[in-house]
Amino acid sequence: MKVIIVGGVAGGASAAARIRRLDETAEIIVFERSGHVSYANCGLPYYIGGAITDRSELTLQTPESFYERFRIDVRVHHEVTAIDPAGKTVSVTDLETGESFTESYDKLLLSPGARPSMPDLPGMDPDRIFTLRTVEDTLAIRGYVEREKPRSAVIAGGGYIGLEAAENLHEMGIRVTIVQRPEQVMKPLDPEMASFIHNSLREKGVDLILGRSVKGFRHTDDGIDVLLTDEAPISADMVLLAIGVTPDTGLAETAGLEQGMKGSIIVDDRMETSVPDIYAAGDAVEVKHYVTGTKTLIPLAGPANKQGRIAADNICGGDSRYRGSLGSSVIKVFDMTVANTGINEQTAKKAGIDCDKIYLSPPSHATYYPGGSMMTMKIIFEKGSFRLLGAQIVGYEGVDKRIDVLATAIHAGLTAVDLKELDLAYAPPYSSAKDPVNMAGFMADNIKTGTMKQFFTEDIEELPRDGSVTLLDTRTPEEYSGGAVEGFMNIPLDSLRESVHEIPQGKPIYVMCQSGLRSYIACRILSQKGFDCHNFSGGYRLYASAKYDKAASRRTRPCGMDR
Repeated sequence: MKVIIVGGVAGGASAAARIRRLDETAEIIVFERSGHVSYANCGLPYYIGGAITDRSELTLQTPESFYERFRIDVRVHHEVTAIDPAGKTVSVTDLETGESFTESYDKLLLSPGARPSMPDLPGMDPDRIFTLRTVEDTLAIRGYVEREKPRSAVIAGGGYIGLEAAENLHEMGIRVTIVQRPEQVMKPLDPEMASFIHNSLREKGVDLILGRSVKGFRHTDDGIDVLLTDEAPISADMVLLAIGVTPDTGLAETAGLEQGMKGSIIVDDRMETSVPDIYAAGDAVEVKHYVTGTKTLIPLAGPANKQGRIAADNICGGDSRYRGSLGSSVIKVFDMTVANTGINEQTAKKAGIDCDKIYLSPPSHATYYPGGSMMTMKIIFEKGSFRLLGAQIVGYEGVDKRIDVLATAIHAGLTAVDLKELDLAYAPPYSSAKDPVNMAGFMADNIKTGTMKQFFTEDIEELPRDGSVTLLDTRTPEEYSGGAVEGFMNIPLDSLRESVHEIPQGKPIYVMCQSGLRSYIACRILSQKGFDCHNFSGGYRLYASAKYDKAASRRTRPCGMDR
């Protein structure tokens, strides 16, 4: 059996190695357009910033190591330019010599990945405007920074690459401005969760211009002006375009393969395309979302590697199936860790799912053990069934551990209430006896049994201030004086029992504290004394973060901001 693989990064490299492990006699040829194979896309920004110092560490394998270990013929700087499905051949060009030739195949795997989205804008200058997708891109940016010593950079896009690049350029002493067309960075998060990232970025000195688009560039004697919609231009020394990626599927289109959203390649659950004996994997393929069942694009390394393995199994006569993608991800943003899995609240509502949510702000480990930090968790679930739909966590240590548990729970079909039953590892340096994931389960159980009723940040402004309801803040006087929501009276939790007579009977009562825990305890006290009590999920810290973010986003950036 002769197998041709187009693309030698995540999906292609995984498939090649798997095929060899399953079939020692197969002839395997990998064609890779760039000069590197099996490289770590996700590590590229950290080479720019110097966290990774040896460029060789960016590549997990080389053509030589692939051959030595697996006897796989890997040819870099080779571009497949056409596919003949009827004749089962591919046309290839050696980019170093210009020579073109054809190669036959029994099985073909397409793993071309995705290319950076490049808008057709005036003033595109390859000398100062960069993208970041390949090792070559990384070396070009690093070389420019070392050679030209830029003082300022504009990053168009606030996704994974944009945020990681912002951190690494900032660490090199470059003033960074992120321009993002949506009103928030990290679109997998809901806006109130993204507010924590916004506020942290501003504290680090990164400028944010949200809700604006780049409409072009104007070159100056000493830099480049970034032209924006409804905003004054920004002067900078360099620009990084990180506005997303587009499936690189020109080959598939000309070969007549069935295509899906954004020109992606449609595959079945065996990763086989509409043409027999042609498989596809990675960022170029359309996949099923594990939660909603809808078609989507999830250009992440984890799914790409799994898809490559599944395609390899089936190429070798197996019957492996890809059940869908959850989109689980984690990112380091300076000292903060941000993670998500499944779908967010906005996506659930667009999909017509009647969903509910809980927020909690647990410590990363036992509070009596030094060094702990607080995280903010949001769990989304379906009303009635309590089916887990997704989770988002923003914090510091311990975030990755919890998101992986929650991703596993979603994949296994657990409900939000089932989380309380999980037997998770505990020792004071790592967790609490009631792990944050367990705590989320306890909260879901309280909602299911009617022990707790909630209200949320978006409800605050709608609460009447005419005396028809009681608004209560159970934080300490010191906390309350440091900032409170208009209309909320202050009775600290620890004196609530002695002060119940101050609260009017017969009116609904809405209670908040700093994180949601003390207000829940207050609600249990008040509910058992006949009050109709509602707990503010997420606490004042969530409300304050979202409110501060909105206020900061409304501030006008001075015109002609210098570099």
